[in-house]
Amino acid sequence: MRKSISLLEAALPLLTMLVCLIGGGIFFPMGTELLVFVMFLAAAVAGLIAMRYGHGWEDIQRSTGEKMSAVLPVILILLSIGMLIGTWMFSGTIPMLVYYGIKLVNPQFMIITAFLVTAVMSLTGSSWASAGTIGVALMGVAAAIDAPLAATAGAVVSGAYFGDKLSPLSDSTNICAIGANADLYDHIRNMVYTAGPSFVLALIVYFIAGMLTDIDAALLSFDDHPLLTEIELAYNISWLVFLPAVVVLWGTLNRKPAALVMVSSSVVAMIVGIVSHGFSAYNAMLAAISGFNVSMVGAIVAGGTTPSDMLTSLLNRGGVNSMSSTLIIILAAFLIAAGMDVSGGLDKLLHAMLRRAKSVFGLVAATLASGATMIALTSHGGVTALIVGGLFQDAYRERGLAPENLSRSLEDSVTILEPLMPWTVSAIFMATTLGVTTLEYMPWAVFCMTGWMFSLLLAAAYPYTGFGLKARTEKQ
Repeated sequence: MRKSISLLEAALPLLTMLVCLIGGGIFFPMGTELLVFVMFLAAAVAGLIAMRYGHGWEDIQRSTGEKMSAVLPVILILLSIGMLIGTWMFSGTIPMLVYYGIKLVNPQFMIITAFLVTAVMSLTGSSWASAGTIGVALMGVAAAIDAPLAATAGAVVSGAYFGDKLSPLSDSTNICAIGANADLYDHIRNMVYTAGPSFVLALIVYFIAGMLTDIDAALLSFDDHPLLTEIELAYNISWLVFLPAVVVLWGTLNRKPAALVMVSSSVVAMIVGIVSHGFSAYNAMLAAISGFNVSMVGAIVAGGTTPSDMLTSLLNRGGVNSMSSTLIIILAAFLIAAGMDVSGGLDKLLHAMLRRAKSVFGLVAATLASGATMIALTSHGGVTALIVGGLFQDAYRERGLAPENLSRSLEDSVTILEPLMPWTVSAIFMATTLGVTTLEYMPWAVFCMTGWMFSLLLAAAYPYTGFGLKARTEKQ
């Protein structure tokens, strides 16, 4: 009979990654290179442990392949977002959003504006679509008006995940309800207990941060901002540039496949760039694959004008190739998860957490910890919600708690904590798209940072107040 893996060995790959990230961050710059190296090191540890318990490299490869295939739709969305950003620069969609943002947004309220605008956009059900479109434009506005970029990025991430958590159109919202066997609308209503306070707290923090930002009075009017002149020189300002955004909005509201919607929008954007601005078809292809470059703007090249650093940093981005480093990190993450999966380490950790759930507070805490652990390893919210939800359903039933308490705990860990873990797909996407590292925007992602805190607070107070968690009904 094969010996069962110990708890220490089960957790060793995660401990290796944590210690190396902290130690490496002290001596080296905290960049993509360090993260990739540490993750492959942790994957090696997970693989060696799996081999110690009789599993071969073929088992690890097979498990990695299964995990990669499970998140293929997410990877396709990731690549299509890269294409979308490059082509939206080509069509002038993002520059025009920046153009009007500079004219309309008061720097004092940039952070709270980023939060509210992204939150409304994300109610269509896609955090990635809102961050990859309006979020990129908001970051461009923030850079142009000297607003704090880390705080703006954190506000964008918070707003993006507000809708991803509460929208009935969101895949994660539906899957968390399914994983807990809860009614979708009961699940959404129950999330108000934790999402509501988090939302209000985020508003307060962003408002105060804006008020405390030192803004020169001369900067409160941007009608003569030099970036506006450069955008006017580079693009023909017309309603056509917003057609690609209309395609995304229509596709999202009608629940069309996200990757196809993004690619369709990219095609429209390429046509708009050619027809409206006179850009070449060859540059349209380059913008989609390699990303847009300011040298593609004929008016600037022909006029012999040297583009400013601000215009260059705004326009030079996007393309499918820009997501290549992200794919490497995803592969490394799944190698870690595969090693832990075949060795039995992942099951060991989850069951160890469940065994320690001796009270309502312990149960909610164990759910949050299990969800956070598994999403950190898999970067797949759907799989995590279904596995952890199935594992904890009986425990919630035995304590007389409605299933929407479980589904809410899944959301408060699986959905909103993923963008705060630098090695996960969502965090890498947000950092790559917004141009701010995860560790920089993390303290400002108030909505994501506080959901689990309010969840634990309600669970701790529930035996005394009876408030915040729903009791199981006879029908349930």
